[in-house]
Amino acid sequence: MAKQLGEINASSQADIAFLLLVFFLVTTSMSVDQGLNRTLPPPPDPNQPENTDKINERNVFVVLINKDNQLAIESELSEIDILTDRTIEFLTNPRGAADLSEQVKASKKLEEAMAKGPNAKEDEIKNYRRLVTECGDPDISKGVVSLQNDRGTKYETYIAVQNAIVAAFNICRDKFSKEYFGGKTYDELSSEDQKVVKLAIPLNISEAEPRSVK
Repeated sequence: MAKQLGEINASSQADIAFLLLVFFLVTTSMSVDQGLNRTLPPPPDPNQPENTDKINERNVFVVLINKDNQLAIESELSEIDILTDRTIEFLTNPRGAADLSEQVKASKKLEEAMAKGPNAKEDEIKNYRRLVTECGDPDISKGVVSLQNDRGTKYETYIAVQNAIVAAFNICRDKFSKEYFGGKTYDELSSEDQKVVKLAIPLNISEAEPRSVK
C-alpha cells in the first residue's frame, strides 16, 4: 500500500512574501536625483528691440569645468571650495579693482529704465526709485558669471559648481537685505521688497552650450 504524502500548507507564503517586500522597501536606500530650483525667464517680448550692448571683458567672470571635472576660474585651475568667495569678490569689487566687475549707481539704472519710453516697465521703474530713495542709491554690479562645461563633465560636479555660484548671489542678497530692510534676510522679506533686492543684486548667470574643452 503506497504511503500518502502529507500536503504542504502554503497559506502563509503570501504573508511571508509581503513581509519580505516591506523589509526590502524599508532597508534599501534609493538614490535621489539632484537638481536646481530655478525659475525660467519668460519668453522674450517680440516688440522689444534687440539688445546690441557689448559686455566689457572685465564684467565677465568665466568659470570652466573640463572633461576631467577640473575647475578653472578665470583660466586658473582652482577648487570649488573658494568659488563662492571669488564670485562674491567679483560681484562686489570692494577695492575698486580694474579687473573685477564695474559698478553702476541705481540712479543711473533708473535713468536707463525711464529712457526706454513705451517699452519701460512701471514695476521696474518703481523699484529702482525705491533703491535710490530708500536704500541710498547703492552700487549695482554689471558682472555676469559665465559658466561653461564640457560634454564629459559629471552631472554631480556641474551641480556642485552651480550651487557654489548661486550661493554667492544669495549671500550678497542676504547682506543687502539685512543692511536696508531692518536686519531681515532675503527670504524673510515680502515679495515686493524682494523685487527691490533682485534689482540691486541681479542673478546674472550665463550658461553656455556644453562643448569639448581640454
